[in-house]
Amino acid sequence: LILGFFNILFAWIGLICFFAPLAISIIGGSKAYCNRYCGRGQLFSLLGGRLGLSRRKDIPNWMKSKGFRYGFLIFFFIMFFSMLWNTYLVFQGAGELKQIVKLLWTIKLPWHWAYPVSVTPWVAQFSFGFYSVMLTSTVLGMITMVLFKPRSWCVYCPMGTMTQLICKAKSKKER
Repeated sequence: LILGFFNILFAWIGLICFFAPLAISIIGGSKAYCNRYCGRGQLFSLLGGRLGLSRRKDIPNWMKSKGFRYGFLIFFFIMFFSMLWNTYLVFQGAGELKQIVKLLWTIKLPWHWAYPVSVTPWVAQFSFGFYSVMLTSTVLGMITMVLFKPRSWCVYCPMGTMTQLICKAKSKKER
């Protein structure tokens, strides 16, 4: 995330944080990535826990509900596939490269200084889109961390919800 401030193409590294939890849950049947390795969760533990930037209040029950978590997962999927669609349009030449990061899916932040090299436009478009997803989820997590317990984001994190679904499916299959 931090490297993306200097060069948007570093957003591609974020795919590790996208595929690693899925692979660990599929292969190992556990949420080990979420519990031990997630950089965002570790950041929120540090800022909210050790540095005391959290109110340490319980997260509301409605945010813990399956309806909210699955709804948020679906919403994130829609945003993710929209980002992929825009990348595809640029790849096909039907769309132009937009050097913009969207915070919270609506606030357009010009990001032209962080695109210092010339690459194929679709590669850059994916970077801008994926970075938007990473930045938005981090900001939402920060807000949740400040208002509630440090790792409250983890309760409704789309990746955590997906890995939980994978683990449940894997557990049922093994029975």
